[in-house]
Amino acid sequence: RRVSSSPCILNCWRVQVVLLSFWIMETFEIEIVINNRLGLHARPATKFAQLASTFESAIWLKKGREMVDGKSILEVLTLACPKGSSLTVVAQGPDAREAVEALKELVEKQFGEFD
Repeated sequence: RRVSSSPCILNCWRVQVVLLSFWIMETFEIEIVINNRLGLHARPATKFAQLASTFESAIWLKKGREMVDGKSILEVLTLACPKGSSLTVVAQGPDAREAVEALKELVEKQFGEFD
């Protein structure tokens, strides 16, 4: 009689590998301040999410206790960030460092919206 691996055992093993690989990935954080006149409204939120989506890493945007998916335009908009808001960009994954640096540069350049 041939013994085969149980699907449950295989799935549990896959979950453990995924969790382990997520745990050992590098995480980078950077503080940013929204300085454009109208704050983080629809156009800059779109630019932020579009740029964040070009990276493989998971990217979050934190304001106080609230943390949202940086790749989602709608979630970024829910933070309601007027001019002067202080946020933290958090990235975790293989290109996390590049992601936070690129997003910081986008914010520093006021999303291309110069007053």
